[in-house]
Amino acid sequence: MSERLDTLTELAERWGIDAPTLAGSGLEFSVYRARSRDGDPVALRVAHRRFDSNANDPAVDTRALLVQEYRITRHLAAHGFPVAEPVKLFLSDDSSSPDVLLSRYVPDDGAPLDCFALGQLLARLHLLPPPRLDLVASEGMSTPKVIATRIQRRWAEVGCHVMDWPKPPGHAHLARLLAGVSGNSLLHLDVRSDNIRREDGEITALLDWSNALPGNSAMEFGRLVEYALYAENELDMATLRAGYDTVCQAPPEGGKELLVCRLDAAVMLALVFLSEAPDPKRGALAADHVRELGAMVAALEA
Repeated sequence: MSERLDTLTELAERWGIDAPTLAGSGLEFSVYRARSRDGDPVALRVAHRRFDSNANDPAVDTRALLVQEYRITRHLAAHGFPVAEPVKLFLSDDSSSPDVLLSRYVPDDGAPLDCFALGQLLARLHLLPPPRLDLVASEGMSTPKVIATRIQRRWAEVGCHVMDWPKPPGHAHLARLLAGVSGNSLLHLDVRSDNIRREDGEITALLDWSNALPGNSAMEFGRLVEYALYAENELDMATLRAGYDTVCQAPPEGGKELLVCRLDAAVMLALVFLSEAPDPKRGALAADHVRELGAMVAALEA
């Protein structure tokens, strides 16, 4: 920790910003806030470790994620999409010092989320030309294959926490059902309140692109539907879908692809509540929900 603080202090002096103060922390990264010489607020994104591991993702390369964040946000900012615009990326040549991404700080006034505007924003994202890079979450595979693979991997991990856990839907069956998601749209796949900055009722930035994948809108909506179950009425899916439909057509609510993508999101969330941020009540309910979705997916005709 001291080496990381030393590096931040040295970079702050080099980049002409004041002493960074901690603004927030997650599984892999912490974010610090500071001000430039001109008085503009900036954010520094710093990994806890060079390589990390958790129940959902056992091999996390935090440098690859920072490079991806820099390249995606640079690409989207150039297309006028609201993000935390990157300023500098520092990659350390010393394993004891952290990599650091410096970005413009986007303030947030805690205003209620405008789900209609969020739907429109996501439709805009899905219509933009994607950046030319291999996304980290793809794990070197096609989108259908990586989703099928991680559903099975995470399903097995849930089984380490739940008694009498059934077998998952078969890999080949999942891949066949997911064949149609092989689109080229850039998908965020972590659209929740913490990653949506807003001010005066307007969405001003979509943050944290670690989960991004190429694909089609069914994947984004599958994740959103599952997030809405835990968002305490903040994510209004009917309103979000209506906003999306003003720009382009949302995926059918009862579609096979959407159901499999819901399972992908549900098994991830179950592991969050069972392992990463344990919550006995939510964990048990989330596992039961995965079991139900898994049975529904297994029964689908590919």
